Amino acid sequence: MKFTGKIAVTLIVILFAFSVKAGDEFCGLTNTSFKGGEQITMKVYYTTLGMYVAAGEATFSVNIEKFNGKAAYHCIGDGKSYSFFDNFYKVRDRYESYIDTATMLPLKFIRNVNENGSKIYNNVTFNHTAKTAVSTNGVFKISSCVQDVVSAMYYARNINFNKYKSGDKIPFDMFLDDQTYHLYLRYIGKEIIKTRYGKFNSIRFKPLLVEGTMFKGGEKMEVWVSDDPNHLLLRVESPIVVGSIKVDMMGYKNLKYPLKSLISKR
Repeated sequence: MKFTGKIAVTLIVILFAFSVKAGDEFCGLTNTSFKGGEQITMKVYYTTLGMYVAAGEATFSVNIEKFNGKAAYHCIGDGKSYSFFDNFYKVRDRYESYIDTATMLPLKFIRNVNENGSKIYNNVTFNHTAKTAVSTNGVFKISSCVQDVVSAMYYARNINFNKYKSGDKIPFDMFLDDQTYHLYLRYIGKEIIKTRYGKFNSIRFKPLLVEGTMFKGGEKMEVWVSDDPNHLLLRVESPIVVGSIKVDMMGYKNLKYPLKSLISKR
């Protein structure tokens, strides 16, 4: 059951285990999709042999705070396995990003995870003028408009998908584990999707994943966000080493706009 050890990474990487060469969409956008006080709850299901098992959940929250004198979005992603799965592989993961409200670029990124007793901590401060990232492990060069794994998710919600046609790639850069990755997001199109929360008008795309212990590389993962100004994450599906996962939005608070993409609730 070691797949539970990647619950938080799953939900964050959903939009960001793909990084890319910063294009116009990831440089200079202003936030129009979310506000301070927003909170989203996602539930992770593991599937094998046609069976769905609730494995864990993650919450994403946003507050407005001061960071070195600048107004910043403090975005937090908390992931945990459910008590039953704690017996197999206990997960308590926390990811934080402080994002400049004016530029939507990350100021600080904190990774603090505990997966079955294996702990990882990394504290990264970004200097976009000097193009460096100072982490717990050293100083690293970064590219212009680079994002961290959390800030990228919130930044991507501001993409104007109406500018793209099916098959188009949207690139950007992401700094993770003291490296900068260059991948992309492929826009698929718009469709109606039924999730465990309800029926939605949605926008579908595929991130190019970095191959690792859980995910296969390539465009195996599919993501759906709400087709309204919130661009709220609705569902993620992906094969993993054994079986597959399905992640559904199951609750939200304090969205910036009404969730007009919701056609009907289950």
